[in-house]
Amino acid sequence: MNVTEVAKSSFYAKVLEATPQGERLRLCLECGNCSGICPFGYLMLYPPSRMIAMMRADRIGKVLETDTVWMCVSCYACTAACPSKIPLTPGLMTSIKEELLLAGNVPAELHSALQNSQRYGNPLGESPRKRADWTLGIQPEVKVMAKIKQPVDVLWFVGDYASYHPRVQSATKALARVLNALGVDFGILGPDESSDGDSQRLAGERGLFEMLAEKNGKVFSKYQFNKIITADPHAYNAIKNEYPLQGIRYPVQHYTEYLAERIDQLKLLMKQQIKAKVAYHDPCYLGRANGIFDQPRALLCAIPGVELVEMTHNHTNSLCCGGGGGGMWLDGFQWEKAHVRLSDWRVREAMSAGAEILTVACPYETPRFEDAAKTMPGADKLKVRDIAELLAESMGV
Repeated sequence: MNVTEVAKSSFYAKVLEATPQGERLRLCLECGNCSGICPFGYLMLYPPSRMIAMMRADRIGKVLETDTVWMCVSCYACTAACPSKIPLTPGLMTSIKEELLLAGNVPAELHSALQNSQRYGNPLGESPRKRADWTLGIQPEVKVMAKIKQPVDVLWFVGDYASYHPRVQSATKALARVLNALGVDFGILGPDESSDGDSQRLAGERGLFEMLAEKNGKVFSKYQFNKIITADPHAYNAIKNEYPLQGIRYPVQHYTEYLAERIDQLKLLMKQQIKAKVAYHDPCYLGRANGIFDQPRALLCAIPGVELVEMTHNHTNSLCCGGGGGGMWLDGFQWEKAHVRLSDWRVREAMSAGAEILTVACPYETPRFEDAAKTMPGADKLKVRDIAELLAESMGV
């Protein structure tokens, strides 16, 4: 076997290892759907379909000499559009990013986030000791598992941005107050919690993901609870689909799933009207990757006064906010390549739909859309709110 055959064999083996259905790469029809639907496919020298062609031609090394693969935000659009059902996002795209990392072909801002994740357990580089600081002032007091040392019904995996980002903390506090109003017996890990690792995995750092998953798995095993909930679709995807491959298995729900099961109880508590046209943005890892579309909309429709309007791209066809797959840590790099942000396109769609409020259900999205609205002509009146914030407002908590 010559050098090119070894390289091809090695890369293909990694793709196979990355996902149980990686062998479906052999079924590529060369239809180009994946490249056509990719939001930044027009900027990528090797979008998914051309990447497969290069692999088939024993020329995958040429792909590794470029950097436009980092325009991929792991939005799952290519995977959803593939008629051969090839797991392009978790298989091919993640594997090629891993090769780029090994070759040292990685943007500096992404490298910094990955280093922070390894050193501090979160990509923001914040101290683990500050992970529960957002709970100060909330009554009843939020239970931190290491302090109470007793079982809870629900373990809330809060996540990185929900714990640390000043804007996202508002939604985190709102969800805590909603859970308290419902009488939910819940606790959080606080300083014991590490990043879920899913975005790091999709950015090519599988080893780092496995390390973070192992740390969280050991922490989970220390405490007694019946299920995990999270407001982060990336954490949800990791705990539901990826952690079991590491031997870590726990029932998990996104908070919109959990609250939708209690919608009758919520309706009794929501007294204040929110008279507004509201558009809902489907997060890639809640909607396209995991099929959760109805529960967030059911919660919004239950809020008195809300009129739900749909944007042009919705459900499986939703646009990406641009934050997934390492995109949260590649804004500078991607701006230099594209001179446009995916969040700009989404805010424009919300305005076209006549929305007064753009609602989200992912910690990545609130700051991204708010930043886009600030720079978009005519979007200064568009409000960006997490669903939990609207629920808390209507409940008066």
